[in-house]
Amino acid sequence: MRLICKNYTILNIKRLLFDKNTASLIKNLKTLSVSFTLMSSDLSDGLKRRYLKLKDNGLAKIFKVQDEIISSIRAFLKNEDFIEILAPIIGPVTDPGIRGAKQATIDYYGVPFKVMSSMILYKQMIITALPRVFALSPNIRLEPLETVSTRRHLTEFRQIDLEVAYAKCEDVMKLGERMLYYVIANVKDKCREAIGERIKTLKVPRLPLKKYTYKEALEILKGMGINVEYGKEIPWEAEEAISRMHSEPFWITNFPATARSFYYMESDKEPSVLEDFDLIYPEGFGEAISGGEREYRYDKLLGRMLKSGENPADYGWYLDMLRVGIPPSAGFGIGVERLTRFICGLESIWDAVPFPKVAGIPSP
Repeated sequence: MRLICKNYTILNIKRLLFDKNTASLIKNLKTLSVSFTLMSSDLSDGLKRRYLKLKDNGLAKIFKVQDEIISSIRAFLKNEDFIEILAPIIGPVTDPGIRGAKQATIDYYGVPFKVMSSMILYKQMIITALPRVFALSPNIRLEPLETVSTRRHLTEFRQIDLEVAYAKCEDVMKLGERMLYYVIANVKDKCREAIGERIKTLKVPRLPLKKYTYKEALEILKGMGINVEYGKEIPWEAEEAISRMHSEPFWITNFPATARSFYYMESDKEPSVLEDFDLIYPEGFGEAISGGEREYRYDKLLGRMLKSGENPADYGWYLDMLRVGIPPSAGFGIGVERLTRFICGLESIWDAVPFPKVAGIPSP
């Protein structure tokens, strides 16, 4: 197995994304690409018989790189005085801001409990005791079937979730930049043989990274013939397109309040805009990090919750916690499998995890 990123050849997806005259075709990209992924018996059969592919030496090399990635993140954060905590797996509520995915629910002794889609609400709880925390957090998100076509969505994944009390966006963005720099440099040094040809194209990023506001990102996309409605999340196809324009990671900041969940803090200068950010990998790999400042004031958060259509009754313990009082904070999550995919230059994220779970495929 070659650990080098391949161009999409089926359906000329790459061409569709970058031809300025194909804006109308881009709208149909999901339908076109799903036809080759979801209908592919090879993908389904391959995942269901994963025990055969695990014997592939190429996969073993990927998992050795992944081991070094996780070790490097831990070493970096420990050196930054972070405390590692154990992440929750189930609870009364979980993160509702998961871009169209569905939550998984279990019966917990007669009470409906959610399987964690993100531990973000719990990070706001723990920083009342520990001001700098992180966890290797498992997450379940029942993604729409069409997400298979992006090659970067799993229904079961892990992320490094961290939170810093009294921090601002700029603080944790700088932390994220330095962490990514450290991890890539460390992996390139220690895993040269395992990375293979990808070592030639994998760059240690130059800091500070470029920043765009959400509005600026939409203008760039418009210039590419891709129109995104203001106030909406940037679609996966558009995110991939702007990612391919870059050779190094970059930030998109200050998403509109209507695009993100209630726990993000609105800007004092522009209340309809959030103090938040995404870090985007280059070369078409898409989102790396998502985070921002958290709303910690009960009245303001309740207002945001009601505007978003969430039922406050579902968030009893969380709202009670805010009434008692918690410190302001900022934090982010970075997906381990997506980071592995980027560093190894993998075409598909399901090769960045030993036992992948992909939407619509009941694999072991």
